[in-house]
Amino acid sequence: MGICDHRTIIVTGSGSGLGRQYALALAAEGANVVVNDIRQEMADAVVAEIAAAGGKAVAACADITSMSGADAIIAAGIEAFGDVHGVVNNAGIVRDRMFASLSEDDWDLVIKVHLKGHFCIASRLVQRWREQSKAGQKVDARIVNTSSGAGLQGSIGQSNYAAAKGGIASLTLVQAAELARYGITANALVPAARTGMTEGPFGAMMKKPEDGSFDHYDPANVAPLVVWLCSPLSAQVSGKVFEVEGGKVSIASGWKTGPVRDKKARWQPAELTDVVAALIAESPPAQKVYGA
Repeated sequence: MGICDHRTIIVTGSGSGLGRQYALALAAEGANVVVNDIRQEMADAVVAEIAAAGGKAVAACADITSMSGADAIIAAGIEAFGDVHGVVNNAGIVRDRMFASLSEDDWDLVIKVHLKGHFCIASRLVQRWREQSKAGQKVDARIVNTSSGAGLQGSIGQSNYAAAKGGIASLTLVQAAELARYGITANALVPAARTGMTEGPFGAMMKKPEDGSFDHYDPANVAPLVVWLCSPLSAQVSGKVFEVEGGKVSIASGWKTGPVRDKKARWQPAELTDVVAALIAESPPAQKVYGA
């Protein structure tokens, strides 16, 4: 018996890296897994790996950035397993450039894959779950999004990626607030792990230790939290952004209203120099932008 028995979970971008580890871990805990990846051979390999270990999975390689693609992915899960109970929005890309050198295509593609990719499947699933709830069916559904430290603090050379990942964190908060009435939770991950997207800038820092010690950046370290978030055990947890790295788990503390000065009248522009200086002095400093 596993904590995800009889649940069907879609994992986007699960042909390799973090997504593959999520798919394997979910299957090991009893979930039926819909393995989504744009690379058919990679998705098929993960499905075969799950089947060899005694689990159940199906490949669905449609485009996550279109509603027709989302419909096809969800349909694959329903056809194979009868229903879908959650999605782990993991797929992503990077097109790193300094902001002054960023092209329109660099911006559009990253925003499309991350933000629209998070929207399409979740939107279609939420519509399905809402109808189930209105029909009197008990819904216990999950949306697990993927933000990033770049989205929370910013990252030099990744303004497009940081904007998308920051948007995903905010999207998660709104989803959680709006969808609780239907039995749907929404949470986000901020994983720090070794993947294809980290090989360039963080390859040396994240490499596997040669001495056999704990592999801090192994993507498998993130998977247990994903499994738990997809399970019935997490039903009371929503609207959280979890940071996960090695053996560490934390919940990110988001934007809050800080110190206030209220003149109870309109400010004159020149007055604000001292006011802003005082507010900055009283505010806790933000974490540094990555690479700054």
